[in-house]
Amino acid sequence: MKRSIMKLNNLWAAVYAGVLLLVAGSALAEDPPEKFPDRDSSYMQEGTFVSTENLRNMGPGLSKTQVYDLLGVPHFHEGVFNVRVWNYIFNFRTGKNNEYVTCQFMVNYDSNYHVASTHWKDPDCQKYVNPPGSTTVLADQPYHQRVTLAADGLFAFGKSGLADLTGPGREKIDSLVSQLKQDGVKLTSVVVTGHTDRIGTETANFTLSKARAETIRSYLVQQGLDDKAIKAYGAGLSQPLVQCEGEAVTPQLVQCLQPNRRVEIEVLGEK
Repeated sequence: MKRSIMKLNNLWAAVYAGVLLLVAGSALAEDPPEKFPDRDSSYMQEGTFVSTENLRNMGPGLSKTQVYDLLGVPHFHEGVFNVRVWNYIFNFRTGKNNEYVTCQFMVNYDSNYHVASTHWKDPDCQKYVNPPGSTTVLADQPYHQRVTLAADGLFAFGKSGLADLTGPGREKIDSLVSQLKQDGVKLTSVVVTGHTDRIGTETANFTLSKARAETIRSYLVQQGLDDKAIKAYGAGLSQPLVQCEGEAVTPQLVQCLQPNRRVEIEVLGEK
């Protein structure tokens, strides 16, 4: 019972953290820890039988939410918030009766909580994911791009509809789409997130940010990107890039808060 409760708590924490960090940016990774944790310190010492296909889909740039979707909750009590490493214990069938081997796997995150690198404690474990002579072709060129567009240049003031997209705004989005098509990117996911400044109510700002993200999503679909791969979210005023003094709405305050009024587009895929 105690173990079950612990798993549920870890599950909830992982999902919640993933949602909060879904739109975080990328940064250079620190070196991974030199030592893997002692297997005896895991709450899942027996390991789990992981999908080798899911392991093949692991790559740089994935968010914690995406890793959680592929591999599940990490198997050690490492916490979730502000954690840069997740460790797992995986089992693989050897093909000899019911025999299996157990391997430890590490996921190393960058400072913005996107996958920077992955490691096996025993390098030989890799052969169970990609057996010698396997015809499986791995994506050796993962694609990850984050584009930040100033909302002031995308939409008419206070507007969010497709008809409210400015000419320069459309050109910037068209440029992104053209680049993806030219590079032959096979999309895994495209996350569009709208952000506002703190002027106005929290509810109004969330509604505006969500509507703008939905409009950009619709425009990307119109330009030929995969509808199923694109998600839209509204963050409202919750993730400011800059802090400005003052409460009275003055031209100076509006100008100072400009970086917070933005739309972020994060693209993951394979080339």
